[in-house]
Amino acid sequence: MKIKINLQSREVAKSVVNNSTITTTEPMQEMFPDEIKDIFADINNLIGLSKVKSVIYEVYAFKEIQKKRQKEQLKTLPTVLHAIFRGNPGSGKTTVARLLASLYKEMGVISKGHLVEVERADLVGEFIGHTAQKTRDNLKKAQGGVLFIDEAYSLCRGGEKDFGKEAIDALVKAMEDRKNEFVLILAGYPKEMEMFLRSNPGLSSRFPLHIDFPDYSIEELLAIAEIMYKEHQYNPDISAYDELRQFLSHTNTSNYTSQGNARTIRNIVEASLRAQAIRLINNPKPAISDLQLIMSNDIRYALKQLTPVSPNKSKDRSTLYPST
Repeated sequence: MKIKINLQSREVAKSVVNNSTITTTEPMQEMFPDEIKDIFADINNLIGLSKVKSVIYEVYAFKEIQKKRQKEQLKTLPTVLHAIFRGNPGSGKTTVARLLASLYKEMGVISKGHLVEVERADLVGEFIGHTAQKTRDNLKKAQGGVLFIDEAYSLCRGGEKDFGKEAIDALVKAMEDRKNEFVLILAGYPKEMEMFLRSNPGLSSRFPLHIDFPDYSIEELLAIAEIMYKEHQYNPDISAYDELRQFLSHTNTSNYTSQGNARTIRNIVEASLRAQAIRLINNPKPAISDLQLIMSNDIRYALKQLTPVSPNKSKDRSTLYPST
């Protein structure tokens, strides 16, 4: 038996037992081992993603209760944690996958807790037999950890004769033969992932966890920007945040924000730091406050340098900030 959690309609659950109401809550973190406590602290520090955080707590609680049931010689359910992540770019999928890898290690689900991130080109070969070998090689790298396949729907984009189907078959076989040795997470755009799962009716049922990553709100994007600036000891003034807010409010109804999310914010932050550098380069002795200050003009300059990110273009390879 598998436990399937779908966040699309997930709210705080309530049930009535003996005329009393029981409300599910997050585990009491003071009871966690130190390693688990540190990971959950990182999870809690993520901006937004409240429903994603909720399901992580549920997974942890379920696994721990199964351990206690086993200790008391009660029947237990297997903990299968292969997952589908659906969300636009920059919505936190990779970050959450990395944290889950660490958490699963501390929970005893996997032995190493590392994340191996791959895409179609890493799995699909150019001739018969090549794909199976490439897929097995990456499965070997993911031994004891999490194999994270971004834009997983691309594995079936070429039709019946495409070698991507061979990769899917190899992955499914590994999920059966080595189900306790690694965790597989397939990620991608919501609509494309739905089409991908429908293309292989037996695939969806092999993933007990289906987690949706919503786009960030304007306030959440501003909070992400603030964290990025603080990490590198920059201090935007109120006018800079107002400029950024105005941009986000104007573009919120377009595809720009939904295609970029936190990645869009990261690009704006990077460009504004370069704008500040240009503004200060002719100042022979800038004050510390000047070196930290980001102004509205810096944001405006940054926005002029950026163009909307197309979902069909290659991944952003910027390195100043880690990918969200």
